[in-house]
Amino acid sequence: MAGGKLHYGWVVVGAGLLVTIGAHGFGRMSYTLILPAMKDGLSLDYAELGLLGTGNFVGYLIMAVAGGLLAARWGSRLVITISLGLMGLTMILTGLAHSFAWAWSMRFLTGLGNGGAYVPAMALGSAWFAANRRGFATGIVSAGIGGGTMIAGILVPLVLTADSQEGWRQAWYILGGAVLAIAALAACLVRARPQEMGLSPVGVDPASEAAATSPTRPGGLAWGSVFRVGAVWYLGLVYMMYGFSYIIYATFFAAYLVKELGQSNAMAGGLWALVGGLSIFCGVLWGGISDKLGRGRGAALAYFTLAISYLIMALLRMPAGFYLSAVIFGLTAWSIPTIMAAAAGDQVGPSLAPAGLGFITLFFGLGQALGPAVGGYLADAAKSFVLPLLLATAVSLLGSVLAWRLRPRPAKV
Repeated sequence: MAGGKLHYGWVVVGAGLLVTIGAHGFGRMSYTLILPAMKDGLSLDYAELGLLGTGNFVGYLIMAVAGGLLAARWGSRLVITISLGLMGLTMILTGLAHSFAWAWSMRFLTGLGNGGAYVPAMALGSAWFAANRRGFATGIVSAGIGGGTMIAGILVPLVLTADSQEGWRQAWYILGGAVLAIAALAACLVRARPQEMGLSPVGVDPASEAAATSPTRPGGLAWGSVFRVGAVWYLGLVYMMYGFSYIIYATFFAAYLVKELGQSNAMAGGLWALVGGLSIFCGVLWGGISDKLGRGRGAALAYFTLAISYLIMALLRMPAGFYLSAVIFGLTAWSIPTIMAAAAGDQVGPSLAPAGLGFITLFFGLGQALGPAVGGYLADAAKSFVLPLLLATAVSLLGSVLAWRLRPRPAKV
């Protein structure tokens, strides 16, 4: 605040929080809970369910890269609004699916919208806040993932219980409509850069800003400056370990509990809501940790904590294990995306932050696209989700080792 007036940067990150509620919480994480009923409704096997997840993440992968570049060129507000509109529409159309091919096509298109909305939203903190506050600000935006997951965890089981045959369709209709409403709010509130409103980033001295910032219109920037930064490539490799490992846990969470371990949909939904509730603040927590410890050490600690969660879920097959795993995962779930978004801003500066985040998200998306397919194949082959969860544990530990080797870079405004 300045002179008692709220800086508009806080409004922007608040709008970014709404975007991630819709893009990730409703558009992606709700699939975990809808998956068992959708499996029965469309007579699918786990490999096909994994391929539905892969279709979503292939779409996400395409627009995660393109969306970051488009946002840097045309502005975050336009790209986020159009992407959320595409998401909401195709989520509603997913509810009309009567075949694997239709469901896959709609999940692919939803993934396109997801990547186009999420990446620019996560880069807002780098544009609107000084370097020493980026982790915290980005954590606020990422809190929407947990908030959306919690809402879906409460809402979806109620819808499924009310209509055991067609409830999964109703869930997609409701969530898709909510995403369309968030798109309208984003169009009203999001601004790409503080210079558009004659402001300086939060925590930046206006007197020193002119010498430290890039032009307000990013269209003339050299995109090669992103690709030529070797540390950005390594950052992408680190991020890929998260995409592959966490998505196995998240995609098959409810199916593991309901189909393999005999738990109820209500129990699985309650646990997923617990994950969502706990993860609301995990981005702020881990973003702040990375501001203090450095991005590499913060990410290494987060990866190790996530690996513990996956291992407990695989080996401690009783309610105490389920709850312990869910609590640990919830407290750490969105730590890596938060740290990576802040790290991308550190590496390439605020003007190119959407492009930098989009580039490293290419690697993240590759991991996400492979994870469900590999996990579903292993689950069908082993007739159990234990092996996929152990694989997720091993990959997350590898991510911890790689993250520890991240080299700190000089802070940029």
